[in-house]
Amino acid sequence: MEKSTFNPASVFNSLQYGFSQAVEVRGGRRLLLSGQVGVDEQERTVGPGLREQTEQAFDNIASVLAAAGGQMADVVMLRIYIAEAARDQQEHISAVLLERFASQPPASSWIIVSGLSLPEWLIEVEAEAVLEEQHQVATAALFNSARAL
Repeated sequence: MEKSTFNPASVFNSLQYGFSQAVEVRGGRRLLLSGQVGVDEQERTVGPGLREQTEQAFDNIASVLAAAGGQMADVVMLRIYIAEAARDQQEHISAVLLERFASQPPASSWIIVSGLSLPEWLIEVEAEAVLEEQHQVATAALFNSARAL
């Protein structure tokens, strides 16, 4: 799988907010993740703040990706739904994106919504990822093992 990001000078500098203007992907398996919110594995909301809910949503994304054989670097698109109540706190989202996607950040859309499924939820993040083909992963592991001999 090959991934390239595009951030032309003719549009605003989205990299400062932690996302790219466009991502091109060639090869691989497309993985579409359901929206992730700031809840832990026991379905408890992790806290009242946007920062902690955003961190948990991205932890959940990382867990789902890992179960499918992927990682955060495989994410190519995010759709971020922000509750109206957190409209003025979006810098927390940027901070998390800058931490989680230090190089080649995904493209993204940020959408303000009146609310989410539960009133305490402030953010929901959908992700699209492109992962290596299964046979490519197995071949790469075999090649690396052989090279070590």
